[in-house]
Amino acid sequence: MTVDITQFYQTFFDEAEELLAEMEHLLLALDVSAPDAEQLNAIFRAAHSIKGGAATFGFTALTETTHLLENLLDRARRGELALRTEMIDTFLETKDVLHQQLNAYRSSSEPDPEAMARICAVLQALALEQQTGAPAAAAAPVAPAVPSTPVAPASAAPAAAGLPEPACDHQRLQVTLSGVSTKDQDLLADELGNLGEIVARSATDTSLTLWLDTTCDADDIIAVCCFVIEPGQIDVKTSASTPDGADDRPDAGSAACDAEPAGAAVLSATDHAELASGAALPAAAAGARAGAAPAAAAPGHETSSIRVGVEKVDQLINLVGELVITQAMLAQTASSLDPVLHDRLFNGMGQLERNARDLQEAVMSIRMMPMDYVFSRFPRVVRDLANKLGKQIELVTFGQATELDKSLIERIIDPLTHLVRNSLDHGIELPAVRVAAGKDPVGQLVMSAAHQGGNIVIEVSDDGAGLQRDKILAKAIQQGLPASESMSDSEVWQLIFAPGFSTAEAITDVSGRGVGMDVVKNNIQDMGGHVEIQSTRGRGTTTRIVLPLTLAILDGMSVKVGHEIFILPLNYVMESLQPAAADIRPVAGEGQVVLVRGEYLPLVELHRTFQVPAARVNPTEGIVVILQAEGRRFALLVDELVGQHQVVVKNLETNYRRVHGISAATILGDGSVALIVDVAALQRNNRQAAAISS
Repeated sequence: MTVDITQFYQTFFDEAEELLAEMEHLLLALDVSAPDAEQLNAIFRAAHSIKGGAATFGFTALTETTHLLENLLDRARRGELALRTEMIDTFLETKDVLHQQLNAYRSSSEPDPEAMARICAVLQALALEQQTGAPAAAAAPVAPAVPSTPVAPASAAPAAAGLPEPACDHQRLQVTLSGVSTKDQDLLADELGNLGEIVARSATDTSLTLWLDTTCDADDIIAVCCFVIEPGQIDVKTSASTPDGADDRPDAGSAACDAEPAGAAVLSATDHAELASGAALPAAAAGARAGAAPAAAAPGHETSSIRVGVEKVDQLINLVGELVITQAMLAQTASSLDPVLHDRLFNGMGQLERNARDLQEAVMSIRMMPMDYVFSRFPRVVRDLANKLGKQIELVTFGQATELDKSLIERIIDPLTHLVRNSLDHGIELPAVRVAAGKDPVGQLVMSAAHQGGNIVIEVSDDGAGLQRDKILAKAIQQGLPASESMSDSEVWQLIFAPGFSTAEAITDVSGRGVGMDVVKNNIQDMGGHVEIQSTRGRGTTTRIVLPLTLAILDGMSVKVGHEIFILPLNYVMESLQPAAADIRPVAGEGQVVLVRGEYLPLVELHRTFQVPAARVNPTEGIVVILQAEGRRFALLVDELVGQHQVVVKNLETNYRRVHGISAATILGDGSVALIVDVAALQRNNRQAAAISS
């Protein structure tokens, strides 16, 4: 039977990605002077699992590179290799190469042979250096992850005549797979045949026992099987012979694994569940349970989680969104009926609304991911850049468990990376400068995330020199930007987001070209958020990013302008009022302003912005909604307020085109389409118009 193993590729790619991330995290946390036993074992297991899976699928470059790394890690965990900082750097570089190779195989292309040759040469040199050089002061021996005490082979298998003994460099393993269908039995037999020679097999409708002559160890056997079944269904033992009654017809196969023999230990699958985590368990779980002996799993044990493609989740979210729209339409229709005469209908509609909202929230939570997915990338960035700049920097993170929509969490990585690089390059001083200023020579960079209402607030803070107001103003005036000494600090800080703006005196490969901060701001605005800066000279700078939790659902206020309905995102709305004639003042070149509790706010007329006919043009006849965006408040003139409700966001560009001042659209309960206003864009347009007129 021919089985297409490419169907398991994606599972391997996902698991290997998690293992590489866990490996980097553990390497960065490792103390080379006194390495932690559990950390070393977890790093070794990650490399070992990746190698086993790569060998199974024939990813040669990935297998060979990981094998060299695995050998060094194995010697380190056994206390035979003295770790140094330079070695950790090499291991991290190897992780980068492995990631590149993984991406190459994912895209069905060949990995870069030069990168592989270079890193393999470095790894081989490290191994040779330790073997031929003077013995270094080795770290304390680390207990191996697999018990080293041999256990007698299983006595349940009587000898069978006629079968030769395994080769001297091979061992005979008895692999028992329980709760396996006949279809999966053939698949697993084919795959195990690639790891050695199947000398005998015995099968029932629900179980399969194989006797395999191989150079692989139990970990590799389990890693292969875990792509199809659970660890609790696998039992691997050494076998000195083959039982009577077994099928003596060997299945052809070639040795495709170069792992070390496992010795004579009796090893069950649950003993090695952690070692096979690259095929069965998330990397985080593998690291958390390093060195612990898991409880035995019963055959047929089911996992508590499954992998589901993002496109399936998106389809489910879209269907739930349509259900919410349908529910709103039914509610709109029912509102014209007499509640007294249709009491049961109204009760049912209320229950439907509650259930639809609960379902919507449950489905949306599936797309939410913890910010640790983002923050975990930065220890490496900070470490490498700090070394390059000659600075000492400590990274501290808070709120790793705070969740954000997957579509946003992937798009926030690049802006945060630029902010971190800016803090390290421009913010935090060199150790000598910090000491002269009475500071700790080790600078601190803090990344945090927290929920505030329907938003998430992400902050990047440093305890560096802070922004220089005079220098920023001078540079802005030199570049022709609208700037003056009367501007507040928050307005001055916003100038650094102008395209091409930079106060750096020299251009380096880190920064100084004036590109990046404007892209940061534009990207965040495209996500429906805004960015603020707070800075104190000599004490540091905090950059604050405010984002909606999701782009799929929006709490909004519907307003009417002429015969059109617009949606204002509720997180921008501060208050609403009907102004008196005395509160409206014309301003030369800037339209009108409205007086609100002693403060004059610019008045934006929505009907004029979108050319809406039949709208109320006199502010005293309409409603003024006070909005706040990017730290500034302004007034928006509308005809009337319609109501507040949750709407399903529909991308306008997918079905039409991008419209300036409009972020998206939604379908109302009566079936009509309402446009969602881009409040931040309106605020920027108003400021630009005022700057041009002045």
